[in-house]
Amino acid sequence: MKYAVIVPDGLGDWPVPELGEKTPLEAARTPNLDRLAQEGILGTLKTVPDGMVPGSDVCGLSLMGYDPRTCYTGRAPLEAASLGIPVEGKQKVFRTNLVTARGDRLEDYSAGHVTTEEAKELIEAVQKKFGSKDFQFFPGKMYRHLLLCRRGEDFEVETAQPHDIQGQKFEPFLPKGKGSEVFRNFILESRKLLENHPVNQKREKEGKSKANMIWLWGGGVRPEIEPFHEKFKGVRGGVISAVDLLQGLGHYLGWKVIHVPGATGYFDTDYDAKARYAINALKELDLIFVHVEATDEAGHSGLALEKKKAIERIDEAIVAPLTDHLRKRGPYRLFVAPDHFTPTAKKTHIADPVPFIFSGSDVKIRSGKNYTEADARSTGIQLEKGHLLMRRLIRGWDAV
Repeated sequence: MKYAVIVPDGLGDWPVPELGEKTPLEAARTPNLDRLAQEGILGTLKTVPDGMVPGSDVCGLSLMGYDPRTCYTGRAPLEAASLGIPVEGKQKVFRTNLVTARGDRLEDYSAGHVTTEEAKELIEAVQKKFGSKDFQFFPGKMYRHLLLCRRGEDFEVETAQPHDIQGQKFEPFLPKGKGSEVFRNFILESRKLLENHPVNQKREKEGKSKANMIWLWGGGVRPEIEPFHEKFKGVRGGVISAVDLLQGLGHYLGWKVIHVPGATGYFDTDYDAKARYAINALKELDLIFVHVEATDEAGHSGLALEKKKAIERIDEAIVAPLTDHLRKRGPYRLFVAPDHFTPTAKKTHIADPVPFIFSGSDVKIRSGKNYTEADARSTGIQLEKGHLLMRRLIRGWDAV
């Protein structure tokens, strides 16, 4: 038996006027996803346990088969694993976004999707200014970076996700709690440091947003997570994603982290290459988890048409070849599900149950419906514990 999971990050949406009051998924041409939905099980899945934040960290754990309530400690420690940053004992690590601030408002959570090369220079400047034996800033990819706090017990800090406060005054959302004055200082002083940095001077001349401030959030200690092959009795998994968070989760699960040339985590990602590498990985692995970030980035940017285009590329370049390979090879099961909704009208995550497809060579239930948010709700199949969908994938639909 071979297993596949396809995750179009942030796929779920609301009807939007520019698409004729359809969601991007409803407006997109998706013959392959529709066929899977029609010939398999279609329903909704609750990926966010009550009281938890609908982030890709929490929801990613759910889709990978783990109850976030038992093992989630924060987003940044997961990303640290991908970057090879050791987090020990009570040390804490925090996500460090490069953002655009204009006046007293946080204008853009991604600083205009600053490039990895530009960001590296800026984070190195931040490290030179603020780094010490207790604090170390590490460059990551694009706008996503990390701060390691070696005296983690000194900080019990409440933070806000920058994509939740775009366009708002940021002062009310600055870190609060034990040790927060240090974090507030890092954020506010970073603006003075970065505003006229040569990288930002060049970006301004090119008409691009400045990456002129850092934003600290998503902190936590190293989690304890049972390896996937132990939890699911020898099943060997792999993950394909351009995002450090999902790669970090793969590291903790003991999965093979597969790096795909041309996978960017943005609209220009190489969808075809992701499918080729997924198919190749199944020669040695039992399960492949394919994550695509482009749909989420479109949601955060409020770009419904880009989201529609990304969905269509996922359908034709990933879903079609991967499912064709599985059908020809032998017994298989797969599911398709976003981790959460990222409505383009809201530009951030919400915790609504997501539409899922469950299909396979031994799946006899047929929905007869297309893959849309509304059709998924209409089936009446509602799974309240998101982490159990992976168990169904490995053991069979009825084995819960």
